[in-house]
Amino acid sequence: MSQEAPVARPSAMDVLRSPAVAKFIAANTFLYVGLMLQVATLGKHVYDISRRELDLGWLGLAEFLPIVLLVFVVGAVADRFNRKTVSILAMGGELASSLLLVAYARTEPTSVTPIFGIALLYGASRAFVSPAMRAIGPAIAPEGGLPRMVAMYSAVWTGAMIVGPAASGFLYAAAPWISYATSAGLLVAAMAVLSTLRVPTAVTDAVRGERPTLHAALEGLRFIRRTPILLAAISLDLFAVLFGGAIALLPVIATERLGVGDVAYGWLRAAAGIGAASTAALLAVRPLRHRVGRRLLWAVAVFGAGTIVLGLTRTYWVAFLAVVVIHSADMISVFVRGSVVPLVTPDDKRGRVSAVENVFIGATNELGAFQSGVTAELVGVPVTVVGGGIATLGVVAVWWRRFTALRDVDNFEEITPGGTART
Repeated sequence: MSQEAPVARPSAMDVLRSPAVAKFIAANTFLYVGLMLQVATLGKHVYDISRRELDLGWLGLAEFLPIVLLVFVVGAVADRFNRKTVSILAMGGELASSLLLVAYARTEPTSVTPIFGIALLYGASRAFVSPAMRAIGPAIAPEGGLPRMVAMYSAVWTGAMIVGPAASGFLYAAAPWISYATSAGLLVAAMAVLSTLRVPTAVTDAVRGERPTLHAALEGLRFIRRTPILLAAISLDLFAVLFGGAIALLPVIATERLGVGDVAYGWLRAAAGIGAASTAALLAVRPLRHRVGRRLLWAVAVFGAGTIVLGLTRTYWVAFLAVVVIHSADMISVFVRGSVVPLVTPDDKRGRVSAVENVFIGATNELGAFQSGVTAELVGVPVTVVGGGIATLGVVAVWWRRFTALRDVDNFEEITPGGTART
């Protein structure tokens, strides 16, 4: 057993003083505010055109399919090529989807079918953005500063969940195309800031000489399967998000169960960001240090309980608070997983692992939306939402007993690449 000097933990301000980190956070701020604005607008727009819960499900499926179909391609691309370039080009695809939505919204549409086609383009572009951007973060974080950087990154994402949806209510009330155009402008700003970021090129050197084969592309999936902590953390969120996809039904909940209009709907969507951002800000200042595995499982249990409350209530303020609690709990899960995954994963595999994780976690939001939309069409919104919360609690109970490697993780410092404990 060797004794190593403890690595000094930089403060949040120390991490943010790094020019690369500051630019990375700024680029992500523009990116996620723009995307959250578009997502909130899109769900409302689709439901207002068709008045069918099922179409919200089809929208989620349209965004999900490209991500799952391209999973092994995008991870290999993120590991073989310049990650900044990949990110900027993929954001260009997201920008194109926003501009197409502007053009279509100005025609006063009566069909949602073209929107599904645009959603396919958005999903394909997002499939390339996510693993490339997430692999950049660990490469530019100061030594010992990754957990705080993950918290900042999460705070940006969750802050965008407040600003984007809240703004969408006002912009949508003026005209849907204005909301989409604002999203396009924010994406342009994100691309401009990211273009000035210097990213170490050594992060891809380990795999540039590797022949691009199916075996190499599948390495991310194989690595997750043989690393118990990684498999447990990712699969836990997969099933929680799949069963707890109530956020996709908020347009229906706001209109049919709560009886509120566009602006109140926008704030209900923003409640998710309020809960998540406040928790992320707290974690940036005081990150979890002990019993992180158990706290992750308890957080997902709270997520499930909050989902049950959301499915039962007909009162706006109760629904608002339920959404705040749901996403406060989800932020703890995001923080723990966001710290565990890069610490466990060697740098030459981060793009491929992030691509698989994006399908299991990020894209599962869309698959959960599809599941929720179809189920709500069959059995109604309350049964769908409450049933999803109960299923989430069941998942936590199974994972508590089945995945002791995750449950018993005490702190991030004991995790090394490969998922072994540091001695």
